[in-house]
Amino acid sequence: MSAYEDGADWFPRRDAQGARTSLLCAGRLFSWSLPSTAFYLFPAANRSRDMSRKRHRLVPETFGLKRRRELGDVEADPLRCESGSAREAVAEIVRLFPRVLFEDALPPIALRSQVYSLVPDRTVADRQLKALQEQGEIRIVQLGFDLDAQGIMFTEDYRTRVLKACDGRPYAAAVQKFLASVLPACGDLSFQQDQMTQTFGFRDPEITQLVKAGVLTVRDAGSWWLAVPGAGRFIKYFVKGRQAVLSMVRKAKYRELLLSELLGRRAPASVRLGLAYHVHDLIGAQLVDCVSTTSGTLLRLPET
Repeated sequence: MSAYEDGADWFPRRDAQGARTSLLCAGRLFSWSLPSTAFYLFPAANRSRDMSRKRHRLVPETFGLKRRRELGDVEADPLRCESGSAREAVAEIVRLFPRVLFEDALPPIALRSQVYSLVPDRTVADRQLKALQEQGEIRIVQLGFDLDAQGIMFTEDYRTRVLKACDGRPYAAAVQKFLASVLPACGDLSFQQDQMTQTFGFRDPEITQLVKAGVLTVRDAGSWWLAVPGAGRFIKYFVKGRQAVLSMVRKAKYRELLLSELLGRRAPASVRLGLAYHVHDLIGAQLVDCVSTTSGTLLRLPET
């Protein structure tokens, strides 16, 4: 009677080299030799065991990849919405200013709107900037292309660049007098004629020399704005760059773009001041809305 007929169980066995295969049936061992390249009688068990090992190996690798991507998304957002103080915000923007573009002839300029991007509470930002201005640590100038466009510079940077720009010029003496007497005593954005002539002792020809030097610009009859010599080129680059970066967001799908994606793109030729420099301005001037997503900060054009 065969093993199938008496209900005996068959158990396949093979040695480590796969060269000898045997069956255990009813307590008797039947074996025979096969070539090493022969197929196994029950390969499914081997495949199941191999796949199990692969699954154990792939699960942590997959979650590890996901974890790395999640961390990468967080780190890819280089602009933070809060920096702690207005002074730190100005210092951060000043570091982004492309000094080489202007051959270090201009003092590094930050805009008030850029400070708002790092200190979102405008009341706090304005109060801190006012205190810095009264302490003589910063100077604020009206840039002219917009009523709200104000440039902020550290006073020492302003003094150094103005002296360098006027060195050897006919108006150098008037500029030195202005920096020595007016700048430490008055932190205002503009000056009146009575203030200049009676308080600080400037004659009309000296005021005219200050205008030629670019230290003052005419506000109206009998008053002048504080200015930066050579700032015209900066203003030109800034206005063009702002429009170019806004256009990049406008042309994106749904008129929105991830901040990390925008900063990762190659800047157009018209963006001479750098993408990050302009993005701070767009956020602070509320020309784009910031939306927090799981992928990072999303810049979106406001609905009109």
